[in-house]
Amino acid sequence: MIIFIKKNKMNSTLAVTRTSRNILSQILPNYTLAQLNAIPEGHNNNLIWNIGHIVVVQQMLVYGLSGLPMNISNDLVEKYKKGTKPEQDATQEEVDEIQKLLVTTIDQTEIDVQNSIFENFKEYPTSTGYILKNAQDAMDFNNFHEGIHLGAIFGIRKFI
Repeated sequence: MIIFIKKNKMNSTLAVTRTSRNILSQILPNYTLAQLNAIPEGHNNNLIWNIGHIVVVQQMLVYGLSGLPMNISNDLVEKYKKGTKPEQDATQEEVDEIQKLLVTTIDQTEIDVQNSIFENFKEYPTSTGYILKNAQDAMDFNNFHEGIHLGAIFGIRKFI
């Protein structure tokens, strides 16, 4: 019974993530490469950095803290992880890859949840003070994190 409840909770969490990713997937095609790379005055980053960051952080929180291989390249991690900022413009190939990863990483996470691979987890205190104790916490917190960056994206869009 407890497993059933946990899987339902996880499915609900992933449904929220999918909603966020669907919104983000609709944003990318509506902007030119120059607009995606533009950093408006008063901002530290751009549209593509925020979207790439969302993909990377989900992988780091859920897979990395579970001691599992991430479904993204190390190059992407180094470019979009916490503490980074746009150092060079993203290429169209990179934008296309991020667009694809918005969906495929969540598809894979859902498969991996169904296969119960998230057994080990290294506790992690987030910058908000919330301590992630398991993969469910990481997925829940990830939705909060994506919401913050979705808000930043909506703000940046007003200036490009």
